[in-house]
Amino acid sequence: MSVLRQILLADDSPRDVELTLAALADHHLANEVVVVSDGTQALDYLYRRGAYAARPAGLPAVVLLDLKMPKVNGLEVLRTLKSDTELRTIPVVVLTSSREAPDLAECYRLGANAYVVKPVDFTSFVAAVKQVGAFWAILNEPPPAVTP
Repeated sequence: MSVLRQILLADDSPRDVELTLAALADHHLANEVVVVSDGTQALDYLYRRGAYAARPAGLPAVVLLDLKMPKVNGLEVLRTLKSDTELRTIPVVVLTSSREAPDLAECYRLGANAYVVKPVDFTSFVAAVKQVGAFWAILNEPPPAVTP
C-alpha cells in the first residue's frame, strides 16, 4: 500500500484557500493539505527548514501555487523548485487569477505542469479545484525516483 503524500497549497488569499480546501474535502481526498501563505514558507516546507525543519522526509504529491504572493512570488518558487534536482519532479499546478500571457509563458518555460486560472464563480472554482486535486493526488503516477 502506498503512503498518501501531502498536497502543498501556497496561496495568500484566505478566501481562495478556504474554497480550495472545501473543494478538495468535497472530493474526499485523503491527502493532507499543507497551507502556506507566502513563497518563503513554501520554500521552507520544500527544503524542510524553519518551521518545517522537523517535517517527515518526502515530497508532496503536487504543489498548488499562486503567483501573486508576498515575500517570494510564485514565479520565484517555481524557478527555485524546478532548478533543484531533488525537487524538480514535483508536479506544480499554477492556480492563479492571472490571465496575463507573459505569466503563462514564463510558468511553462520554468517547468510548470499545468496553469489554471481561478474562476471567479464559486461553483466553477470548486469544480476546477476538484479536477486538479483528483488528477494530481489520485490519478497521476509520480516518477519512480520520487519516494514518499
